[in-house]
Parts: sequence; structure tokens; C-alpha cells
Amino acid sequence: MIHPWNARLFRQLTADPEHMPHALLLHGPAGVGKLDLAIAMARWALCQRPTEDGACGVCDACNWFDQGNHPDFRRVEPVEAEAGEDDAAPTKKAPKKGGKLIKVDAIREVTHFLELTSHRGGWRVALIQPAEFMNPAAANALLKTLEEPPARVLLLLVSHQPGRLPPTVISRCRKVAVPLPEREIALGWLRLAGLAEPASPLAEAGGAPLAALAYAEPERAARREAFLDLLARPRQFDACQAAQTFQPVMAEAWGWLTRWVHDLLAQRLAGRTHYFPTRTEAIARIAAASGLAELLAFQRELAQAGRWLRHPLNAQLLLESWLIRYSEIAGAKA
Repeated sequence: MIHPWNARLFRQLTADPEHMPHALLLHGPAGVGKLDLAIAMARWALCQRPTEDGACGVCDACNWFDQGNHPDFRRVEPVEAEAGEDDAAPTKKAPKKGGKLIKVDAIREVTHFLELTSHRGGWRVALIQPAEFMNPAAANALLKTLEEPPARVLLLLVSHQPGRLPPTVISRCRKVAVPLPEREIALGWLRLAGLAEPASPLAEAGGAPLAALAYAEPERAARREAFLDLLARPRQFDACQAAQTFQPVMAEAWGWLTRWVHDLLAQRLAGRTHYFPTRTEAIARIAAASGLAELLAFQRELAQAGRWLRHPLNAQLLLESWLIRYSEIAGAKA
């Protein structure tokens, strides 16, 4: 499905099939529909009767694609890593068990597939997402295909964080930014999706509509409000009890705390709230009572800590340490 805010970009990318780049790197914030755009492009490229608005949806090729068995399409996604993977680069620390990566064997299989003759006499398409999850060996295995692509090959790389990709990969792809939609377009789409009051989840999602739709799920929204209630009273909550309660949703709690600290800084420096506008009064009060240097240091600490979310850890102790740190900074005078 091509989302309305990406329809124009889709038409631009598919306007000249004969001069289509062999590799596209679709990058942008999470929740703007990059993966759906890539899938729509793959489906269009393999369709027997494509139009400027996408695949026809009724031909044999579209039916095969929709059933997940088109012979000229491959999709690669991360899998769980085992400690000491053989394909980890020797200069890199081996991934911890429980992390996710795209392994070199998966990329070698795709590059071999792209060298074969097309079953349908048209494109062969491979989709890799998120591309930044390729380990160094996997990224290196992709280079030969990027440097010397076979004819009628389309490689679609989707990335939330293209900066994590090797420069050698980035330089051999056409970079395509998939931006946030205009706010009114996003709000209209969310209302059509069934959200009566989409402004709050859209703000929390930083303007990304698909993320906002997930954030508006009732149980998650209730957890968010309960967590924000704690943050709004930094001198009153029990960090140990709070960590125990929210440890099962560690990634969510980290995201809420990170955005809350961002809003504290935004309020302190610019007098505005970005992610949680309905909490502006509490944010303004706490921001005024918090030290700027301490908030900046805590923001950096949280940003660096985000990398641990994909690995095994004592989530409760880690979350408790963040909440204690927050209460020391925000609760001193609040």
C-alpha cells in the first residue's frame, strides 16, 4: 500500500523504468511508510501491467507477489544472533545472543539470486530492511553486486539510520529521503484510520503517522499516561516500584523518558513542548526547576543507553537507575 503522502514520491521514482537505478536506499524516520513504499515499488516492478500509480493487483505476477511466492523477489530481514557468530567481522566484537542482525549467508543467497536469469523475463528484485542491521561481513558481501549489478536488477534498501551503514554501501546507492508528511495530511489519514483524537499520538510520534497509529493503541496509551503521571511528580514516585511495574515494557519506558527529557529541554530553551503538548504545564514547571547542564548530560546518557535495548540486560535495575537519576535532576526543586 502506498500511503497518500508517499504517492508523489512513488510516481517520481517509477516515472522512467528504463533508467531506474539498480539500488535505492530509502531512508527517513521510523513510521513514515518506507517499507510499504519499498514493497509497492517491488510489486510494481514485477507487475505485468503496471500503471503510474502502482501494480495492477490482478495479474498473475501480482497474485504471486501477494501470496509471498513470486520467483523473482527476495526479502531479507534480521534474525536472532548467536554469541560468536562466524560471520562477524574479526575487528568487531561478536554480537551478543539475543541481538538481531542480517547475516552474511542471507546476503550471499540474495546476490546469487540476483545473478540468475529472471523467471518472467523482467526484473529481479531484492528488499533488505532494516539495512543497517547488516553486519560488516554482510555489507561487504553486497558490495560486488552494488558495484557491478546485473541487468534488470533492483535492490531496495530500507533504513531508519543510514549513518550506520558503511560509506561504501551508501555511495553505491541512490539515496531517497522519505520525509514526514504535512501535519494536516497525517491527521486526516489517522482520522480515516479510526482515531477520533489523533493529535496527541501524532505529537508523541514526532509527526510519523504509522508510529502514531501504533502509539494510539488503548493499552499502550494507558501505560503511557501512567508513566507520564510518574514523571510529572519527580519527588513523589518510588523508582524501585516504578521500574518493577514498567520493566516488561522497557523499550516503551525508555522512549517516553527520552521524549520527556527532550521536551524539558525544549521548554527550557525555546518555551515549547514537542512530544507531549498535553503535559505542557508540568513540563514547564519541572524544566524551570531543573539544571540545564544536568538535563543535557542525562539526555546524552539516555541516547547512548538506547543501544542496550536490543540486548539481554537487567531491565529493572537499568530503568530504576534512570528514574533515580531523573528524580535527582528534576525533583530537586520541583
